[in-house]
Amino acid sequence: MDYQVHTLPNGIRLLFKHYPSTITHCCFMVNAGARDETEGKDGLAHFIEHLLFKETERRSTNQILNHLELVGADLNAYTTKEYTCLHASLLKQHLGRAMDLFEDLIFHSTFPEVELQKERGVILDEIASYLDQPEEAIQDDFEGILYKGHPIGNNILGTPESVNKLNKADIDNFISSNYNTAQMVFGVFGDYDFNNLIKLFNKYFEGVKLNDSQKQRVKPVPVKAETIVVKKPISQTHCIIGSRAYPSNSPHKYGLLLLNNLLGGMGMSSRLNLEIREKHGIAYTIESNYTSFTDTGIFNIYFGTDAEKADKALRLTHKELKKLRDNKLGVLQLHQAKQKFIGQIALAEENRMSLILSMAKSLMDFNRVDSLEEIFAKINAVTATELLDISNEIFNVNNLSALLFEPNE
Repeated sequence: MDYQVHTLPNGIRLLFKHYPSTITHCCFMVNAGARDETEGKDGLAHFIEHLLFKETERRSTNQILNHLELVGADLNAYTTKEYTCLHASLLKQHLGRAMDLFEDLIFHSTFPEVELQKERGVILDEIASYLDQPEEAIQDDFEGILYKGHPIGNNILGTPESVNKLNKADIDNFISSNYNTAQMVFGVFGDYDFNNLIKLFNKYFEGVKLNDSQKQRVKPVPVKAETIVVKKPISQTHCIIGSRAYPSNSPHKYGLLLLNNLLGGMGMSSRLNLEIREKHGIAYTIESNYTSFTDTGIFNIYFGTDAEKADKALRLTHKELKKLRDNKLGVLQLHQAKQKFIGQIALAEENRMSLILSMAKSLMDFNRVDSLEEIFAKINAVTATELLDISNEIFNVNNLSALLFEPNE
């Protein structure tokens, strides 16, 4: 992929992808997320992400929110298990405003007590809203089963108990321990001369103080598969099954991505959708997902259906997994699966913000960004034998955990 990187003495990297457009997409990604929280501090990384927009040494909340919106920009942020990210889309001439704001938010936020209390209430409402959506809550609860006793298994939002206890000292400790400047990337997708972009980047970020704090993420220990049924005041049964999977640097990652797409990925022609929704009409939503982290991963299948149809949907799901464990894909099946997946990846490149976010994450994880051609080559190199082996490892019934939310009697 045609991209350029500039690294400051403090370690912060500028990632640039040229694209001729009047619109620029940019992001500031920090290698710090929910899995870096210490025991009892669940939700801290997400709490910080919210509070970054509240007050800095130079700006009030209103000034922060208006700085980009006054020029029509779209500003947002998110927290994952491993990353915190600010991002914005704006007219190309306003990129300096985004750099100025991001530098201010990340390095000069003051976290006043009055804002901590207000935002604590907002997040508690967010948690309550999330708990009212079983299709969302079951995903996080399932991760808690797969990673019991490990921070990856904790809800990114935290719990009401943990959020109520978070304070400014917790925030300061987390930032000093995890906001390593060599683990920060500012990504830009737009129409600039790289040398001029470097000058702009240096103007705002070269004065940032070096933070070379080192953290050691603890790799999850194995857990036994289990099936858990939870009764809830809901009208449908929600089910999720799955297991731990490959980390982001695994040679089998592209094989599992291909299998996931074939089984329950994007589009209406996935095997699970054709069998369970189209043929039998027993689930409106059925999908599979594969998420990779730096040292582990998660594969799961989710569906929601009427309570009396749940057993049948579960049997049909296991039937599709068994087919992949028992039968090697034919030449035509494998070719079609690859062509579909490659086409979807190519189309996804049209989402410019998603692309620069993905590139920044790749630079953070691997110190490089694969081109589309390199990605396609890795997909095309996957063999039917490899897919069979992956299926028998990841879809092994002895390794599959399940979580069901069932309606109260």
